Amino acid sequence: MSVEDLLTPIKQFLQCETPQAWVDEAIKPNNLEVLLLDHLICELKAAQSAMFLIRRYAVDKQSAAALLAWLKPYEDFTYRKEGDWRDLEKLKFDKSMIAKSGTPYSQDLIDKMVMLIREELHHFYQVLEVLNEYEIEYENISSSRYAKGLLKHVKTHEPDALIDKLICGAYIEARSCERFAKIAPHLDKKLGDFYVSLLRSEARHYKDYLTLATDIAGKDITQRIIYFGEIEAELISSKDDDFKFHSGVPAVN
Repeated sequence: MSVEDLLTPIKQFLQCETPQAWVDEAIKPNNLEVLLLDHLICELKAAQSAMFLIRRYAVDKQSAAALLAWLKPYEDFTYRKEGDWRDLEKLKFDKSMIAKSGTPYSQDLIDKMVMLIREELHHFYQVLEVLNEYEIEYENISSSRYAKGLLKHVKTHEPDALIDKLICGAYIEARSCERFAKIAPHLDKKLGDFYVSLLRSEARHYKDYLTLATDIAGKDITQRIIYFGEIEAELISSKDDDFKFHSGVPAVN
């Protein structure tokens, strides 16, 4: 499948295109550091979000504890600067997850989210390799408004809350994919090729989230998807004075 074939459904799903003003800002050499650091944090947060869904909705307590232990070294490095980043790639997760009884969607949620977590953590390590190659020292930076701006509209009762979270996940992954494709041609070849290499997994993650949302709902959720699409488009197309990977239009000083 070509890159364009991969991007076509994503472009149809998103309600707006990334503004050129964001692309222009993202490809400035002096913004490379913040772009990569924020990308790194986004990969970890994607893994954390998927893990929360499994622990909250799909597995027993023992399995939930095993998941937390899997993620802990990544969080220790990211938030507490503990450990050597080179050791993270050696970590493997081979525990069997025990699905909660009485929830018909548990196994599908586990299967899709465990694969997503593995891939996001591998991408996290790959970004660390890029930072090392570009001699950019790791530091934890604040998150953009984007994910919180979506998630604050999630309903509070179940199963609607889960469905909304999955829809938000689909938008976050779809936008990531679209932005990787937008900036890749403007970066140096090695970094551009790396971003292109991420497109396939990001596109699959978006589909997995959307499929789970639809299957768990068991009804037409088109209006809810459109609702979050409008919120997402507003976050992307409105002025934003905090430049990050998922930020809006850079505010003019």
